Order: sequence, then structure tokens, then C-alpha cells
Amino acid sequence: MRRLPISCFIIAKDEADRIGRTIESVQPWVNEVIVVDSGSTDDTMAVSIRAGARAISNAWPGFGQQKRFAEDQCTNDWLLNIDADEVVTPELCREIEALFANGSPPCVAYGMPVQLVYPGASKPRRWARDHWCIRLYDRRAVRFRASAVHDSVVTGSHRYGRLQGALHHFSMRSFGDMKRKLNERTWLSVEHAELLSSAGLIPRLLTEMPMNFLKYYITRRHFTGGLMGLRYASIHSWYRFLKIYRVWHERTFGAGVLNAGQVPTTRSESTDAPDNELPRNNAESNQT
Repeated sequence: MRRLPISCFIIAKDEADRIGRTIESVQPWVNEVIVVDSGSTDDTMAVSIRAGARAISNAWPGFGQQKRFAEDQCTNDWLLNIDADEVVTPELCREIEALFANGSPPCVAYGMPVQLVYPGASKPRRWARDHWCIRLYDRRAVRFRASAVHDSVVTGSHRYGRLQGALHHFSMRSFGDMKRKLNERTWLSVEHAELLSSAGLIPRLLTEMPMNFLKYYITRRHFTGGLMGLRYASIHSWYRFLKIYRVWHERTFGAGVLNAGQVPTTRSESTDAPDNELPRNNAESNQT
């Protein structure tokens, strides 16, 4: 298998148990793999190096900022970004290889589906429809947004293509791990929430949980996941409501009333846009 002129970069923290499989899914066919670690207390760096990656340590500046730092460490202009708990499928690998068969691809960026894998499972549920995000791109034309919370590639007026092959996302070690991540994420969202009045949030307090349950269970097809899918949709919709409640509470009663500890500010997981929510500054008409 020939190596493509692509740098794959991964941001990570405490992912020693998962990052080896991630690197192995790309290392044979990309030109280099870069891992940017934000202070792991496990063997993430050592595992990455053994798997064939170049590992770099960088203190956590925020999601988008860390990915922009990683972009700057790459030697190629074409970049592939994956999370430390994701795996490139053979189908996606073949699609990317085909894009570079006759030189540079026709578009400056390409999006792909990201399919969630439940804890203990080896593959996504049937008809999985979780996220869609741009992960393969030419950094000379587009880059990640420099945001502490949101990490999406800003394409502006550039045309981008869609790939059919998927990334498999082993996001959760367990449902307890999922709850921990979501709890951290809600506090991070509270810290960076836009200035909304507490009165303006009241309607969302009433609708956030049922609307998000329908989104996860029906629109994203977690109903095909049986009891696991029901549990996933229920937990996600609860934490969506909790985020709005915490923002409302801080707007109404003052900052720091609910959160007795520090707001967590480090995580290796991304916050990609769902399949029906394209990254901001992207227009549907820009697709190819």
C-alpha cells in the first residue's frame, strides 16, 4: 500500500487503552501520524510512539486551539484529523486513496460520517446516523476554528465533498464514562455560553429534553440499538437539558452557585457537527 501525501493528526489525553488501534488504522497509508498530548498521566505518549506516530506534548489551550497547534506540526498540507477513540474503516481508506489516485483531489475539503459504537460492541448499530464532519482538508485553503469549545473546519465559500466511508467512533468505555464526559462538557458550555437572558432560556427548559430525545432516538436512529440505544438517547437528552438548566441558573442566581469545583477544560473527544448540522460558515450549496 503506497503512502499518501497526508499528515494525520490526533489530539489526546489519557488514551493509552485506545489510541494504538486508532493509529494502526491510518499508519500504513498516510505519510505521517502526529499525536499532540495535553498532559496524559498514562502511557498515551509511549503507546503512540510504539505504533509509529510522532508524539508531541502541548498544554491544553482549548479544542480548536489545540487542533490548530497540531495542524502546524504537520509536514504535509493535506491533513486528516481523527480522534484518539476513532478508527478509519477500510471503506473510507479506499475512498481517500481514490481521491489521490491522479494527484490532488478536486475539492479542498471532504466530510465523512462518524458512526458511534456502543460500549462492548465491535461495530456500529444498524443504520447508524450519528455525526457528519469535515476531517480531510488542505490547510492552505481551510483550517480548524480557533475556539475553546467548538472544533470544526471552517470552509467559508470553498466547495467541499462528501465521502461515503465512515469513521467508527468508540467514544464510550462505559455509560458511566459517557456521563462523566457529558457532565464535564456541560460545565465547559456554561463557561463559554453566549449571553442569553434567563427569561429567554425558560422555553428551552421545557422543550430541551423531549426534543433532544426525539433527535437522538428517532432522527439519529438509536431506536435500532435496542436497550442500548434507548439508554444512550435518554442520557444525552438529560444532559442537554442539564446544560440549559445550568446556564439558566447561573444567569438567574449568579456564577459559581451550582459549580463548587473547577470547570473541566481538557478532553480528547471532539464536538463535531451532527449529520444534519453542518459546520458554521458552510453552505449546503458548497457541496460536491
